[in-house]
Parts: sequence; structure tokens; C-alpha cells
Amino acid sequence: MKRQKLKLLFSLIALVAILGTSCSKKTMTPLANSLFTTNPSPLELVGTKVPVTINGRFPAKWFEKSTSVVVTPVLKYSGGEALGTSYSYQGEKVAGNGTVVNFESGSAITLRSEFDYTPAMKKSELFLRFDFSRNGKTVAGFPDVKIADGVVSTQALASAATTTPAVAPDAFQRIIKEAYDADIMFLIQQAELRSSELNSTNLAAWKDLVKEADSNDRKNINVEVSAYASPDGGYELNEKLAEKREKNTTDYLTKDFKKKNIDTEINAKYTAQDWEGFQKLVQASSLQDKDIVLRVLSMYPDTETREKEIKNISAVYSGLAETILPKLRRSRLIANIEVIGKTDEELKNAANSDLTGLSVEELLYAANLNGTSKEKIYTYVTQKFPNDYRGWNNLGAYYYTTGQTSKAVQAFNKAAQVSAKAPEANMNQALLSLADGNTAKAEQLLGSASGANTLGEALGLLYIQKGDYNRAVQAFGDAKTNNAALAQVLTKNYNKAQQTLDAVANKDATTYYLSAIVAARTNNTSGVVGNLRSALDKGFSTSEVLNDIEFAKFLTNSDVKNLLIR
Repeated sequence: MKRQKLKLLFSLIALVAILGTSCSKKTMTPLANSLFTTNPSPLELVGTKVPVTINGRFPAKWFEKSTSVVVTPVLKYSGGEALGTSYSYQGEKVAGNGTVVNFESGSAITLRSEFDYTPAMKKSELFLRFDFSRNGKTVAGFPDVKIADGVVSTQALASAATTTPAVAPDAFQRIIKEAYDADIMFLIQQAELRSSELNSTNLAAWKDLVKEADSNDRKNINVEVSAYASPDGGYELNEKLAEKREKNTTDYLTKDFKKKNIDTEINAKYTAQDWEGFQKLVQASSLQDKDIVLRVLSMYPDTETREKEIKNISAVYSGLAETILPKLRRSRLIANIEVIGKTDEELKNAANSDLTGLSVEELLYAANLNGTSKEKIYTYVTQKFPNDYRGWNNLGAYYYTTGQTSKAVQAFNKAAQVSAKAPEANMNQALLSLADGNTAKAEQLLGSASGANTLGEALGLLYIQKGDYNRAVQAFGDAKTNNAALAQVLTKNYNKAQQTLDAVANKDATTYYLSAIVAARTNNTSGVVGNLRSALDKGFSTSEVLNDIEFAKFLTNSDVKNLLIR
């Protein structure tokens, strides 16, 4: 009898356990995906992350009072899955640190996560994973709930490889203007040319220079004569004196040039009182009371008053008479020479035959002429002028734009070694960092790249990779590149993006692919088909299109189907 009672007791315990389990299964049924929404929808790559905010709710009388649940967003893709941030919830009878969910009313929930992007996530699905436990024991049997498709990875089309590297400028000038001067000095209140002045070594050197320039086919020359009198002595006297000095000097040069067969124009003028020269000499002097003189000049614009006031300062005036005024009694001779550089044709011929006769500026300029070899010229510059970073930098730029990445890296590194502060070298080093996805290092380098000619493109790419699309648009400005158009797509300025794409000089597969995305986002089916056809012809694969959520709603279109199965 006792044995039968025990058997009945065990049966009741088992029944209670079964009923308890049945109740649990009945209460904690899998949740419908309609209870959850995501923002954005579909998911989208921003910078290097895929962020998502999930809003949903536990329905009333679903969350059992003695149960705990850990909810984890899971992004599943071919070959793996990525886990987001887990959130813990618990029933009313559970002692713990999770968010309590009321059994009768249920609860709204919000989960925020982000995933480190990998290209495989382009074709992926977002799930919620529910890990249940009751009384410290895991409760199995709850499937993951799919809540979204993803990821829109259009940002990943940004390319460092197509960003224009910075080319260091040349300083070549077709016409170089030079000026050489000499002075003929006069005694006080005299205009006669003295033999000591005419036979001076300075004047002789100046006349030799004029003769050489006049006989050189690559130089144009004209001569100026400016005669002066010092500000002392009264205006009328000084005017006549300065005029006479100018005439005597001009007559002398005219005769001398004629004798030496120098055919150059002489432009002459005179200044009665050289107050400007006087002020400059006083400012540069070591006169004890020069500030007093300068104050007089600023207070009295009238020349007679100036002269009178300065002479009244007897202690100062004696110093002026000895050190300043004699230097103003002169005729200044100025030879204005224009040195005419080589023509483009001459530079091209030299670049294609013998580089040894060209200067570094001529070489750097010639490298950009049609019909010359950039690689040949820049390589020669690095050999003949190894300490000029421009040769290394520009050789690297050539390699970069022609897809010879390893050679570009070597040349850019050498340019940075030669001149660590060169803006072009820093910008191109930043490009290499952006190609590796190292935005922190790239940003540091770009901070030292001010003045590089394509800095806007590099900054625009940096901001795209950081997910700051508005700043990217500003940085690109009016650039007509794929990356600039991409930034406009990402800021939803589709009209502007298409205008930019239409203006790209050398359209490639990405140009047409971006145009197809613009067409897809503006519901232009024929634009999708036409541009995808061009993108596929230039190198994009059908799998890339099939895996791109940008075109998901067009894959049922017969024209798109035929395009992808051709």
C-alpha cells in the first residue's frame, strides 16, 4: 500500500513537471518578426560600421515571470555571422540586473548595435537571437527571428586608387624678369659726371651686363635713368639740379651705348626732392634722434616746412648732412631684363633626346607636355637631383595613376624621407593610408598637406570613409570624379550626382555602376538597365549586382534578368 502511494506521488510530480513544461512552451512561443522594425531599413554601411537601432516589444502575457532572456542582434552572411550588443530582460519573479518585463502588459524594447563591416555582409540578413533561462538553467528550442535584410554597402565604392595623387609643382617661367642697378653719385649742388664715378667697377660691371643682355637672343632689355636731388636747398634749385643730372646721365649712356653697339631704349625721369629715399635711409640708420626726424616727416606734408623744421634740429641735422643727404644726390641706373625661356617644342625635343641640358624646373615642366615620358623624366630627376622631393613624389604619382602600386609606395616613401614637411608628400602618404583603411593616420598626414593641389579629393575620401558625407561633399567641391559623385549619392542629392557622373572625363565601370544606383534610387528602370550593361561590360560581375540590395526590387524585371543571365 505504501509502495502504491509512493508510485502515485511520483506520477503526480511527473505530471506537474510535464504541465509546467507545456505551460512554458505555450507561453514562450517564438516571436513574430512583425513585432520588430529597424532603422535604417535596410541596414547601411556608414564609415567602417553597420549601425542599427531595433525597436520592438514583448507582447502582453508572453514574458513568463520566472524567465530571463538575453536578446542579441546577429548579422548573418555567407561564411559567418557578427554579434551585436546583447540586452538582458527578466520576468517579475527573477532576481537579477536585467530589465524587468511585466507579464500582464509586456514591454517595448529598443536595441542599439553596430557591426564591423566586411564585404561579405553585402548580402546578409539581420536576426534576433533569444537565449532563455529559467532557474539558472538554459531553455533551448527558440529559433533566431529574422527582422531585416542588409547591407546597403554603396559607400564601399569609394576608392583611394582612383583619387588623384598630388603632383609637386615646377617653378618654370617662360619669361623671367630681372633688374640690375648701379648708382652715379654727385657732389652737393653739382650735376657734372665725375671720372671717379664713370670709371667705378660697379658701373663697369653694370654696362657689361647690359651689353651681354642686348646681344643675347633670349633676353630683352630696357634701361631706366632716375635722377634725384637731396631734400635740402629749396625746391626750385633741386628741380633744376635733378633735371640736369638726368640729362647728363642720359647723354652719357646714349653715347656709350652707341659706341658699344648697344641698341636698347633709355627711359629717363628726375625727382626734385627725394623725400621717399630720405625717409627710408633715416629709418635704416643708427642716428640717435632719428625718431624726431621721422615724426617731422609725418607731421608736415609741405616740403618747405619739413626742411625748415629738420634744419632747426641742429644736433640731428649735422648727422643727416654727413650720413644721409650725400646718398640721395645720384642718378640710379636700372637695367630691366626679360630672360626668355625655352619654348614647349624646344623642351619636348630635349626631353625626347638629351635631358642633361635641362634645369630641374624645365624637366618638371616638360614632364607634363604631351608627347613626353613622365616616367623617363621623373626618373632622371631623381637621379640628377636626388635631394629634390618633387622628382620622387611625381614619379610616385605617375606610378599610382597607372596602377603600379608597389612602385608608387616606394617613390612616395622616398619623397617623404627627403622632405617630411612637403604637402604633396604628406597627401600621397595619406592616400596610401586611406587605401589601407587607416583613417586616423590619413587624417594626421592630411593635416600637414595644406597646399597640395588635389587635397580636396583626399579629404573628401577621408570623410566618406569616416561616414561624414556632408563634409565630404564640401571637400570635393566641383571635382568631377566617381568619389565626388558617391558623396552626393550618399547625401541623396541624386540630380547633382548624375551631373557629376556625366562630367567624369574617363568613365570606368564604377562610373556607370553609380549611375545605375542613381537610376535605381529614382525608380528609373531603363537607367538601371543601361548603366548596369555598361558597368558589366567594363568589369563589374553579375554576382556583384545580384548581391547588391540597391537593385533588389529590380531583379524581377525581365530586362534586368536578361541582362544578368546573358
